[in-house]
Amino acid sequence: MAATPSTMLPLGTGAPDFSGCDEVFGKIVSLADFASKPALLVMFICNHCPFVIHVRGEFPRLEKDYAARGLGIVAVNSNDIAAFPDDGPEHMKQLALDMKWGFPFLYDRSQAIARAYQAACTPDFFLFDRERRLVYRGQLDDSRPSNQIPVTGRDLRAAIEAVLEGRPVAAEQKPSIGCNIKWKPGNEPAYYGAGAR
Repeated sequence: MAATPSTMLPLGTGAPDFSGCDEVFGKIVSLADFASKPALLVMFICNHCPFVIHVRGEFPRLEKDYAARGLGIVAVNSNDIAAFPDDGPEHMKQLALDMKWGFPFLYDRSQAIARAYQAACTPDFFLFDRERRLVYRGQLDDSRPSNQIPVTGRDLRAAIEAVLEGRPVAAEQKPSIGCNIKWKPGNEPAYYGAGAR
């Protein structure tokens, strides 16, 4: 199974603005909608990727455990649906309903959101503090489809706990690994290609 790592966007980077349609509830969601949240998690995911399928059951647990404490969550699918129709908006909506996700799931039609965040793979996680500075980017935990390590969300959870408690997030962070984002022909960003495809 080919794997692509996170680009590991520099810590301290400000959260790029975004706006997109939540395919579950049919409303436009933007960065400004999370202004009151003490922390924001932006996840780049999709329907078909085995790496996402392996961990996606953890997403509603994260929501359940941290929403009441103020964590905002938004998921973004940036894949080219002409090449991967299973990642299309109607399938996104069905997946979110089946998985009982309560967070917005945006379709990044132009792939501009992925480019702004320098997202490279699915899943790719970006956690921002109250000032919307990047404090964590990397893996959910050490679990992969090819190993027997249980999915716990340990790495991401430790970062979320630190942010919500006002503590520094550990600077040593492991990149996420997953399927490469499926760029539209000719739309591959300059940062893409550093990892395996």
